[in-house]
Amino acid sequence: MLPILLAVAATLVIFLPALNFLSYRIMGGIIRNRRETWDLNICCGKTDGGGVNVDIVKHAEVENLIVVDDIYHLPFSTHQFEHTLCSHTIEHVEDPVAFYEELSRVSKHVTLVVPPLWDLSAVLNVFEHRWLFLTFRKEHHKLPNFAKLPMSGFFQEKLGQKIRA
Repeated sequence: MLPILLAVAATLVIFLPALNFLSYRIMGGIIRNRRETWDLNICCGKTDGGGVNVDIVKHAEVENLIVVDDIYHLPFSTHQFEHTLCSHTIEHVEDPVAFYEELSRVSKHVTLVVPPLWDLSAVLNVFEHRWLFLTFRKEHHKLPNFAKLPMSGFFQEKLGQKIRA
């Protein structure tokens, strides 16, 4: 029995990071690079979308970065942007519906990139994510179904959210 458990553990140690690399780096990169320039780019991290970049903190030197205090009231007019990219961000926020509605207000076309269910190391990350998106697809043009990530509130209340959104 022990050799079987060790084999399963070893497989998971190799398999889960490989799935995360495929999901985040490869597939996420393909989606981000599909457009030469995103008019509005709202992404956790250090991604330059080529247009206006928005985040709640300055993570790195990024061109045209606007730091905002309130993601639910962005400082842009209605449909100011043609194409918005929101990559690996909406799973961190307190209210995905309100955030998506605000993105839809400022942009004519919103592309959401979320952790798909098959990327277990991302979707079960209770230290960073608040929401579990109930989809096997990575890219969406409307808000996919979601549920509260079990235990995320407990861990983030006790330890703080690793990525604040």
